[in-house]
Amino acid sequence: MSDGLLAGKVVVVSGVGPGLGRSICVRAAAAGASVVLAARTESRLKEVAAELDTPTLVVPTDITDDDAVDALVSAAVGEFGGVDVLVNNAFALPSMKPLARTDFDQITASLDLTVLGTLRVIKAFTDALAERDGSIVNINSMVIRHSEPRYGSYKLAKSAMLAMSQTLATELGDKGIRINSVAPGYIWDDQLKWYFGEVAKKYGITPEQVYEQTAGRSDLHRLPEPDEIADAVVFLASPMARAITGHTLDVNCGEYHD
Repeated sequence: MSDGLLAGKVVVVSGVGPGLGRSICVRAAAAGASVVLAARTESRLKEVAAELDTPTLVVPTDITDDDAVDALVSAAVGEFGGVDVLVNNAFALPSMKPLARTDFDQITASLDLTVLGTLRVIKAFTDALAERDGSIVNINSMVIRHSEPRYGSYKLAKSAMLAMSQTLATELGDKGIRINSVAPGYIWDDQLKWYFGEVAKKYGITPEQVYEQTAGRSDLHRLPEPDEIADAVVFLASPMARAITGHTLDVNCGEYHD
């Protein structure tokens, strides 16, 4: 679907894991990009890199550490001569408790990784991206669209990330850098399949019934798969979206409307 959209581009992806992070790398590679993979776990990065039929670079990185992020920039620019696209996918798992029972340390840790970690990476790559009129895509969440119980600390972090993305789109626009966000809902991957299995056991129903009840709240009556989220990322990163910045694209099969 997206072959060629990122031909000749260098894409850096932070927060590469077995789900969406992997799909972003796979779809960017399919679109013709060289891919720099960054996350804390080197073995996971190597596994994903081995799947890509494109030039790759694996850089184990803790985005809460200034020196580690600076090393990521140096490695990416040193290997490929520059960077065209930065995708920020790293995030902290939410506490899933009401805010009244959520420790401040948990909220602080979430903000430190999801918001300040992302800002640290963006600041470090700004000069390199400015040289190529680059683009940034931040992975947000449907949590910014609702106020369901127990998602409070996660919504705090993702809402702050959205505000930061919008402000940076304005501040970095004169450097030719575009910044957009993708907000997925439920993503039909192995982790969600496991979770639906646990829910099914708890309530004495089948995983298929859990899926139907959840997907039934969306207009398309299904849940998006990781590659479908990743295709939206590729679009926003590509020249096809060259006039789009400061935007948030919801990819949730119509569960929420903005």
